Parts: sequence; structure tokens; C-alpha cells
Amino acid sequence: MPCKSPFKHHRFPRQIILCAVRWYLRYPLSYQDVVDLLEERGINVDRSTVYRWVIKFGPQITKRTEKHLRRASVDWHVDETYIRVSGKWRYLWRAVDANGQMIDFRLTTKRDAKAAKAFLNKAIERVRLHRPVTIVTDKAQSYRRVIREINHRYDPHFDSIRHIDQKWRNNRIESDHAAMKRLLGYRQSFRSLRSAKATLSGIETIRTIRRGHVHHKISGVKGEIEFIRRLFETAA
Repeated sequence: MPCKSPFKHHRFPRQIILCAVRWYLRYPLSYQDVVDLLEERGINVDRSTVYRWVIKFGPQITKRTEKHLRRASVDWHVDETYIRVSGKWRYLWRAVDANGQMIDFRLTTKRDAKAAKAFLNKAIERVRLHRPVTIVTDKAQSYRRVIREINHRYDPHFDSIRHIDQKWRNNRIESDHAAMKRLLGYRQSFRSLRSAKATLSGIETIRTIRRGHVHHKISGVKGEIEFIRRLFETAA
């Protein structure tokens, strides 16, 4: 049975929709910037339309990319940063592997042991068969307690995950935070948690595709465009 096309009932063809979404997620552009770029090409779209496209198709790109991801390494770097959502600071938990490949992210209202536990459990559940062997964090005590609990759950007599809490060892993810925030540009304040999660999901996935952490992608921008096109080629 054919899958229902996510482009059904949209006035614009999928090539234009995916182009606009990819521009917004790949470059530090505003919705108005995307509107202006489309207008230069004779395509008149409203900012609210581009916003709806990003919120809908950002997570779609993430979902469809999942099965193409390369296997992440078992050495993780975990840290949290912060962004503004509805005028309030929210915590963005992120994990990358030793090669800089995104493992997972989670947006929370608090920075405590409960949030750390929820994030690490979510990340480990996502990778399933290749749990981390080492997790590098800063010296926050919440990580130590949570990793101890996770180890006890898997094997009470053996620390299957080795915790390294030397801050200087975590420069990889801290520099990755900085690169991601530069990409956000002046968009670092989101309207809602829903829009923040959808947008961040798309941004992280486009960065993953761009870095070549997926199978069957040729290098360069044209390779990115072709890869995303193929993700939706079954959507008639």
C-alpha cells in the first residue's frame, strides 16, 4: 500500500518546498530571507507558509534519514547548552560521538539529574544495539549519578559505560555547540517548544547529512540536494 504523500494539499510543488526548508535549516537565514530568495526566482510565498513548511518537513527529513545513518562510535561526548524559547532560557542537551556525528538531542526546562537521566536514556534507546563504552562529560555531579544508575540497570556487577568527567576532554562537543549556535544566528529565540524541537531536529539532521554521516550521499551541495530528494521520492 503506497504511503500517503506529505505534500498532498500543498499548493507549491515539493521541489520548492524542500528547497525552502533546506535553505532555512542549512544556512543562518530568517523566514523573510527565504521568502526574498524565492521571490528572486519568481516564487511568491508568505513567511508564515515557510514557517509551516519548516515545522512540518524538518522532522520529516529527520525521520526519513534515520535508516541511512552511519553507525555511531561507542565513545560519546555529552554536554548541555541553552537557547531561548518564548522568552525563557531552556536547556539543550546534546550528544555526539568521537567523529562528531550527532547521537541525539533533547530540549528541557530544567538542568538537573532528572533531565540528564531522561536524555541519556533516550539517546541510548535510540542507538539500541551499540550502547556507548565511554561517555565524556563535564564535572556536573548529575551525570555521574545517572551513568551509575544506567550501569546498574544493565549489569549490577560491571560498569559497562566508563564515565570520564574531565572538562578538557569535552572540547569536541563544546565546539560543536558553538558551530550549531552560529548556524542559528539571530534565530536563537523560538516561539514555542514545539517549533524549537521541530527546527532543531531539522538543523541537526541537515548538519549530519552535510558532514557525510549518512550512507549513499555524494559530496557537495548537489549531493545534499539529491539525498534529500531521494528521501521523498516515494511520496508521489
